[in-house]
Amino acid sequence: MIPQNSPLANYLSNQAALDAAIQRVLNAGRYILGEETAAFERQFADYIGVPYAVGVGNGTDALHLALRGLGIGPGHEVITVSHTAVATVAAVEMCGATPVLVDIDPESYTMDVTLLESARSDRSKAIVPVHLYGQPCDLEEIIRFARKYGLWVIEDCAQCHGALYGGQRAGSWGHAATFSFYPTKNLGALGDGGAITTRDPSLYENLRALRQYGWDENRISQCHGWNSRLDELQAAILRVKLTRLEESNQARIRIARLYHERLSRIPELTLPSAKTGTSHVYHQYVVCCPARSARDRLMHFLSEQEIQTAIHYPVPVHQQPAHAARLSESCSLPMTEEVVGRILSLPIFPELTDMEVDRVAKAIETFFSRSRP
Repeated sequence: MIPQNSPLANYLSNQAALDAAIQRVLNAGRYILGEETAAFERQFADYIGVPYAVGVGNGTDALHLALRGLGIGPGHEVITVSHTAVATVAAVEMCGATPVLVDIDPESYTMDVTLLESARSDRSKAIVPVHLYGQPCDLEEIIRFARKYGLWVIEDCAQCHGALYGGQRAGSWGHAATFSFYPTKNLGALGDGGAITTRDPSLYENLRALRQYGWDENRISQCHGWNSRLDELQAAILRVKLTRLEESNQARIRIARLYHERLSRIPELTLPSAKTGTSHVYHQYVVCCPARSARDRLMHFLSEQEIQTAIHYPVPVHQQPAHAARLSESCSLPMTEEVVGRILSLPIFPELTDMEVDRVAKAIETFFSRSRP
């Protein structure tokens, strides 16, 4: 079986260094918010190109706390997309704010910036652009729009660790940016973890309090806070993987190039590509089929060939039962609703071999050659 993603393969390829880091934490005897977390925060902030990073429990908490830290709450609206992990919208609602969803660009599947004006109201307080599949959004236009109307920009970077926009890291453009370190991410822990990056020293101090009950240095709650802390084991693991992130991303880019070389001869498929001025780090390699029926049949055929695929994401957030009653009536998202029926994520992770890429490509070629009249 060729998996769609393999955290196990990533662990095995870094086993000696990861085992040593885990043992170092076990021997140190401090397991929450110790030196490993502090060191990772410094190193990750450095990598992104900002002064500050705050480690938290997971990516959803990162976005929730970033919004809270910027004062987003009841009565406010946050502009984002429906074609994303449900966590993006869930974090907005955790603040008591209202998500306002815009459609996506048909080529990149990220936020269609031409729709921001029609989505804005007097209650708009923030924009959460989601850098999807490893591809950054059109950040310059988003920030220009935000400055015009005095809106916060919080980048959702859960799928683009290391990507560049205009020569600058995703996660360094907005007022804040949030990251998930779920095991399948480009920078993945061996459990849950997340982080918030920012250039703002006041927001940084606020976030450090919010992640731990609103405590000051004397452990007195000066404001309402939560319990969301990056633990020492995950921080140590992430420190190892951060040193290898560029190498891992280059492996993903090379795999994407191989796919492109092989699959570009199949006219029925639309392949992903990097927008001008960006680097795509291929958290996912997402192809688009001519119709839902073709996508579903291809997915079934590849499963029979022991090739695992996935759909990111099969149902837009505004159509999911938990959210539809609040969101669906106010949404007109034709591109989002069309795309989710035709996309398919092929296997991609740094340890995927050329032979496995070739096997996936041959299977797809076989499927479409048999489907033609």
